[in-house]
Amino acid sequence: QVQLVESGGGFVQAGDSLRLACTASGPRDLSNTMGWFRQAAGKEREFVAAKSQLCGTIYYGDSVKGRFAISRDNRKNTVFLQMNSLKPDGTAMYYCAAREYGVTTRDDEYEFWGRGTQVTVSS
Repeated sequence: QVQLVESGGGFVQAGDSLRLACTASGPRDLSNTMGWFRQAAGKEREFVAAKSQLCGTIYYGDSVKGRFAISRDNRKNTVFLQMNSLKPDGTAMYYCAAREYGVTTRDDEYEFWGRGTQVTVSS
């Protein structure tokens, strides 16, 4: 089993930046891909970004391209999400997710999930 712990959420103003972190513990070969999803109140969970440590492949959701950047420290098995130019519609619970295989945008293909960290963006 893989345990994921997120950190870095908070309350920011529109246009601000925030960096989230997620550290995985457990068998490393089960968390080859790590990524982020978010879910706003009353909405479906949305893919944000993911990165594979196997080949370095990165995917971004359309709504965050050009503003968010995902990176990974493989030694610490930690993935980061740098969020720039935040908008009020970025207010959501942000969840870290991991899977054994390659990058996918489908949440039902991730085996492991963190508890989430809240990001609130005020206008």
